[in-house]
Amino acid sequence: MNLVVDIGNTYIKFAVFKKKGLLFDEYFEPSFFLEKVRSVFEAFPEIRFAIIALVGKSDEKAFEVLSLFCKVHVLTSKSKVPFKNSYATSNTLGIDRIALATAAFYHNQGGNTLVIDAGTCITYDIINDINEYLGGAISPGVNMRYKAMHGQTEKLPLLKKEDPIDFIGNSTNNCMHSGVIYGVLHEIEGVISQYAQRFKHLTVILTGGDSHFLSKRLKNTIFADSKFLLKGLNYLLEYNKH
Repeated sequence: MNLVVDIGNTYIKFAVFKKKGLLFDEYFEPSFFLEKVRSVFEAFPEIRFAIIALVGKSDEKAFEVLSLFCKVHVLTSKSKVPFKNSYATSNTLGIDRIALATAAFYHNQGGNTLVIDAGTCITYDIINDINEYLGGAISPGVNMRYKAMHGQTEKLPLLKKEDPIDFIGNSTNNCMHSGVIYGVLHEIEGVISQYAQRFKHLTVILTGGDSHFLSKRLKNTIFADSKFLLKGLNYLLEYNKH
């Protein structure tokens, strides 16, 4: 069994895999790390390998603790990947994007695949039909846009995301909701259309914290998979065992 540990900016995620099958996953605040490590190894004593993905701040303690229980691989830009990486600055490529590209590779080998991760930022990553990672784009996520409008102005309030009543806002709050939500939706639709013009038979995967909220509002045909990053990390762990 494998343990996937995704250390993000706010939460830590655990996922347990048996080969390709996801058996268990949860997320929690960093203060519960030691407690959760004990409980996951008690529940799944067959775990032999773990991978740590540090999207947030570096945490050497996590490696030290997990190393007491199993063999640990810390994902870095130097980890082995199953595709050709044509990113110009591969040493600066985020490990979350490496994991998403890996999941895309295994999900649709020999096909053009665009992965959209709607999280803190919205990232776009493309693997083409000759299994080459080309790059993509990074833009502000939904909550970041709300925070930017509040933080960069004197009077705009800090709102939580919700469906706009109409695309024409009739109050300041409604105008902000319309601007953020429709702005994100039109951006994603536009990006998908742009990629589809260049890459034939394009498969689009939507993942990340806002994937469920956005997927039912998008017109383009997409596959929503909130566990896509975790699956990619498990694939990378398997690939780096050898």
